[in-house]
Amino acid sequence: MANPVTLGQACQSVLLTADPYAKVMAARAAARQWRLGRLAHSFDVPMPDTPARPEHPQLLAPGMMPKRRKGGTEANRIALLHALAHIEFVAIDLAFDLVGRFGDQFPAAFADDWMKVGADEAMHFVLLDRRLRQLGSHYGAHPAHDGLWESAYETRHDVLARLAVVPMVLEARGLDVTPVTITRFESAGDSVSAKILNRIYNDEISHVFAGTKWFETGCSEHRILPKDYWKLLVNRHFRGSVKPPFNDSARLSAGLSRDYYA
Repeated sequence: MANPVTLGQACQSVLLTADPYAKVMAARAAARQWRLGRLAHSFDVPMPDTPARPEHPQLLAPGMMPKRRKGGTEANRIALLHALAHIEFVAIDLAFDLVGRFGDQFPAAFADDWMKVGADEAMHFVLLDRRLRQLGSHYGAHPAHDGLWESAYETRHDVLARLAVVPMVLEARGLDVTPVTITRFESAGDSVSAKILNRIYNDEISHVFAGTKWFETGCSEHRILPKDYWKLLVNRHFRGSVKPPFNDSARLSAGLSRDYYA
C-alpha cells in the first residue's frame, strides 16, 4: 500500500512486505506517521494470517534446526547472532500485527506503546544484521525456525492470549537468557556484539512491561484475575513450558512478579 492513511493500513503494509530492509523501512515509516498524528485510529483492513517472508532464510521446523554449539568460536557466535536477528525480524511483524489485529479493542495509547515496540524491533534487527555483515555473514545465510509466528497464529483470535504468550512468555524468556549470552560474547572478546545485546536487553524490559500492562488492563475490563487467567491461557496456547532459571529482577522491572510464573 503506497500511502497508508489508517493505522490498520500501515500495519498491514508492514506485514505484507517480505524484503527485510523494506520491512524495516515500512515499520519505521508507520511508527513515525502514527507518532506525528498522520494516521487515523481506524482498522479497516484485515491482517494476514501469515506475513510475507523473504526467500532466505530457509524456515525449518524447530526440531529440524541444526544444533548450535556453545563454544566461543566466531562461527558459533555468528550462528547465535543470526538466530537472534531472526527473532527480531519476526518481532517486527508481531508488534504490527498486534496493533492491526487488536487495536480497535483498546484506546490509542495501546497503539502508542506497540508502534514504538515495532520500531524498536526494526532497529534491533538492523543492528544485528549489520554486525553479521561485519563478521562476513548476513541475515538469511543460515536456516531459521518459525516458532515465534506459530505462537502468533495460535493466538490470532484472542488479544489476551496473544499478550500472555508473546511478550509475557517468549519475550520474558529473553530477559532470562540474554545476560548469560552477553557474558559469553564478552568472554570471547566480542564487546561489539555484547553492547548490541545489552541495548536489546534493556529495550525488551520495556516491551515485556507493555505486554504485562495491557494484559492486566484487559483483564481488569473483564473483571478477571490476571495471574490466574495468565496461567490458564499459557497452558491452553503455549506448547512449551515456562521453566527456570528466571531473571527475577528483570521480570519484576517488567511488571512480571513471581506470582505469575513461579
